[in-house]
Amino acid sequence: MKKIFSALLCGLLLASFAVPSWAGQFVRMKDIELHYSAFNSTFIAPKIARELKLKRNPYVALINISALDLYSVGKKPTQVTLTGTAKNLIGNTRTLTFKEITQGDAIYYLAELPITENETFRFEIKADAGTKGSGILRFNQTFHIQE
Repeated sequence: MKKIFSALLCGLLLASFAVPSWAGQFVRMKDIELHYSAFNSTFIAPKIARELKLKRNPYVALINISALDLYSVGKKPTQVTLTGTAKNLIGNTRTLTFKEITQGDAIYYLAELPITENETFRFEIKADAGTKGSGILRFNQTFHIQE
């Protein structure tokens, strides 16, 4: 099981470096740094998608969020409660349901989102890490089908 999560972590890290616009995508909320990315689910290996029960096809995007505690030694990951929506340009809104994934000390939150070619979404995600901080993350992302 550790190999699967290690592969997921490596896949997510590699995906984050594959597209330069993803680099450094984070916001600060009091004592936490909320890192985020959105990418096509086909970037995840089939075996990992099965193990994590994620839909892996060209018409599904993944929203990846992680929170780091700025005042812990080494900025350790911290748990956060996430709720959010994704609204496309014609006003269709989808509720995002985040799934917590942990590997050792690493904590990630993934949500699936159905997409079509060249579809742009406006994301609004509420994050609550208790006394460490809370706030709203807003960003836009255009998706392309990756077959």
